[in-house]
Amino acid sequence: MKKPPPLELDVRPLCAQGRAPLPAILAAVAELAPGQALQLSAPFEPVPLYALLQARGLTHASREAAPGLWIVLFSPADADS
Repeated sequence: MKKPPPLELDVRPLCAQGRAPLPAILAAVAELAPGQALQLSAPFEPVPLYALLQARGLTHASREAAPGLWIVLFSPADADS
């Protein structure tokens, strides 16, 4: 069975408005289809989010794509099985 493409979420506009991005991130995680990953674009590396989403069964791979742009792919921990 083919995996669905990652759900993409860019929280940079929320952060620029001074709004907390966590509610939008958690809402996106709740919408993920089985086996689907979340690709998050953020203005900083969201280190505290790693443990929070790991507890929900997601692993992460992050990279700084440009100054002020971090791309983090949160994938289901069982995606390789």
